[in-house]
Amino acid sequence: MTPLVQTFVSHFGEMGSRWGVNRTVGQIYALLFVTERPLHADDIGEKLGISRSNVSFGLKELQAWGLVRLTRLPGDRREYFSSLGDVWEIFRVVAAERRRREVAPTLSVLRESMLVKAGAPEDAFAQERMRQMYELVELANGWFDDMQRLSPESLVKLMKLGSKVQKLLSVKEKLSGGKSTGE
Repeated sequence: MTPLVQTFVSHFGEMGSRWGVNRTVGQIYALLFVTERPLHADDIGEKLGISRSNVSFGLKELQAWGLVRLTRLPGDRREYFSSLGDVWEIFRVVAAERRRREVAPTLSVLRESMLVKAGAPEDAFAQERMRQMYELVELANGWFDDMQRLSPESLVKLMKLGSKVQKLLSVKEKLSGGKSTGE
């Protein structure tokens, strides 16, 4: 690997642990992301200096996330791997998978907790806080659905609006007498 690629791969490995995957999985993904052609497991292990079993484990994890593609070359029995090509597709896949793994179970627990009859004043307070959290997470979940339906071009335009939207909302709030409409 070139020093440029090595720096990127090392950084991604370190960041992987903060994103919920182990260092090796982060490094494998980073290597596949910046490599022009698909790689087989032996190539990956050699370039990263990791064992074949670690490569296999990492590739299985990345396949479970839907972040790598498996291909075969004519006349070659080995499996070759590459990352998704489009960064917006990668973003959508990661966001959807995190939502499935993290947000959906949280919403389920909050829903179930709110259905329990409060037996003590502490439970009533806790349920009210859970209801507030549920509403926020559900609102964010709906917003995520809306964002998933936008084209990458529309998402870029929306993101570039940035603080302009905040200023517009501030003006609207001032015009309505300082009351937030919640919309």
